[in-house]
Amino acid sequence: MEDERVPQYTPMIRDLAVSDRPRERLVQVGERSLSVTELLAIVMRTGVGGENVLRLAERTLAHFGGLPGLARASIAELTEVKGIGQAKAVEIKASLELGRRLISSTPTERPKVSSPADAANLLMTEMEFLEQEHLRLVLLDTRNHVLSIPTIYIGSLNTSVLRVGELFRAAIKENAAAIIIAHNHPSGDPAPSPEDISVTGQIVKAGKLLDIDVLDHVIIGRQRFVSLKERGLGFD
Repeated sequence: MEDERVPQYTPMIRDLAVSDRPRERLVQVGERSLSVTELLAIVMRTGVGGENVLRLAERTLAHFGGLPGLARASIAELTEVKGIGQAKAVEIKASLELGRRLISSTPTERPKVSSPADAANLLMTEMEFLEQEHLRLVLLDTRNHVLSIPTIYIGSLNTSVLRVGELFRAAIKENAAAIIIAHNHPSGDPAPSPEDISVTGQIVKAGKLLDIDVLDHVIIGRQRFVSLKERGLGFD
């Protein structure tokens, strides 16, 4: 787990360029363009000691393993993080509960994936802080609406271990028309490895045989992602 000791000094939000401040960025570019860290920083409002609120938000997400872990945390668990008092913990829980109620009030609405960024946004908040590589599939219908996002494999991608044919079992079961492959790099660097490219090529070929379109392979890093399709890696 990340060392949570607070550094002696990080630039305060007021010292950052206006274009880098979360609140100002939300006004300028809209809430959907902000990272989870930035959105959480807005909720938290202030940092602690010599640490700015963006760093506090990043450290909090790392402590709980991302947004799902943060959502499961109790107020008592939240206040164990240095810099989060009861007031901040209550504000975080209230914000997350609003999001949960919004989702539960529109259960029939399924997200649509129209770009690599759409796929990355679906997955990044949960996958960017995972300590092991997870390979997941975004299963899509004929209109690119998400059917489900199963985890297929945990561990470093390796063609000698990962059986590509078995990867499509979930897609066939869900009668998916297309899939997007996604996995994370725990290092935070989403640059594709030769093994990533090799696995992608094998999966694309298998998809053609099974008449299931492989639309992309997205690698998730820390607040960044890479689309192998956009880079022409592993795709004809």
